[in-house]
Amino acid sequence: MAFTALTDKRVAVFFAAGFEEVEAIAVVDLLFRAGIPCDMVSITNNLQVTSSREVTVTCDRTIEDDDFDFDAYDMLVLPGGIPGMPNLKACEPLCEALKKHAAEGRGVAAICASPSILAELGILAGKRTTANPHFQQSVVEGGGILEAGERAVTDGNVITSQGMATATWFGLEIVKRYVSDEVVEHVKEGIVLMD
Repeated sequence: MAFTALTDKRVAVFFAAGFEEVEAIAVVDLLFRAGIPCDMVSITNNLQVTSSREVTVTCDRTIEDDDFDFDAYDMLVLPGGIPGMPNLKACEPLCEALKKHAAEGRGVAAICASPSILAELGILAGKRTTANPHFQQSVVEGGGILEAGERAVTDGNVITSQGMATATWFGLEIVKRYVSDEVVEHVKEGIVLMD
């Protein structure tokens, strides 16, 4: 299946050692199906990144590439996973870019444990949000308005979700930002999404 871009906006999904596989790859898959350009970006100088369950993926780029620019992306996406989330949180250039993106009204998205990163950066203050149940208190402490029963929550430029089982809904919330309802419905039909 060849990729056909339906938007000139780009999305970056960030990969850190210990990432949760489904939360990362489901988003990449849905963006591809929807015609939304996406780069899988390693936060180290190594294109290969190993997940929490020892699945190794090869990314498209690293943040240490000479020509890498966070500003080239309309949305920055954080998968969850342990120790993936703490590794993402320890990446200072990524955290600075998340703050800048959010302040400029560009998209930031996080799933599972990673909404806690957005909370610590002050991005969730006053925003409707959700997270993995074990990290919901941290989003509340960061000023987020918790919607604990929701699979995925969009509030303005911020998208959050609960975990591996909600990754499809998380990805579709990102997709909705960039393409028509008709394309969204086509993608849902293609993946046989049933509510």
